This record gives sequence, structure tokens and C-alpha cells, in this order.
Amino acid sequence: MSRPEFYEMTQEGARLFVRASPGAKADAIAGVWLGPEGEARLAVKVSAPPDKGKANAAIVKLLAKVLGLPKSAFLIASGETSRLKVVDIRVEKKALTAALQNLASE
Repeated sequence: MSRPEFYEMTQEGARLFVRASPGAKADAIAGVWLGPEGEARLAVKVSAPPDKGKANAAIVKLLAKVLGLPKSAFLIASGETSRLKVVDIRVEKKALTAALQNLASE
């Protein structure tokens, strides 16, 4: 049985399913989190507090850095005030696919 993916490819690029942990000691990608229903989400820890969008901005900054993409390519599509977020990435698919597969293997 294959492991569920924390992302799906879209017409514009990709959609990431994220589980955020604000207020962490350091900013880091913490692997893949599996929810109670078996759904996969990328576990992202950021030191920023969940206050006035600071954690969301830190998540976008970290994802941009790790994937090697501009911050402008990212959009929090849903879950702005929730731990469970959907992040849309709008960028050329070929480079994005390779970056996401590398991220999944970490």
C-alpha cells in the first residue's frame, strides 16, 4: 500500500496540505504527519507565534526557502487561523515536481 501524498498537482502548480506548529524552537520541516483519517500533511514547525499572520508568513518563507521558489508563488488558500492549512503554489510544474519529491523523501 502506498503512502498518501501531502500534495497534489494542479493546473497552476501544486497544492500542499500542511500541519503547522507555531511557536516552535526553530523553523523546520518535520516530515509527513498522518491524521486520524489517514490523510497526509507536511509537518511544518515555525518559531513565529500564531498572531496576526506571523506564523503563516513564516511558513511561506520556510517553504519558499526549502523549495527554492519565490515567496510570491505561495498562497495560503485555506486554514489561515488553523493548524491544518492548504497552501497553493503557482509556478512551473517541472521544477516543482522534483522539489516536492525531494521534500517528501526528507
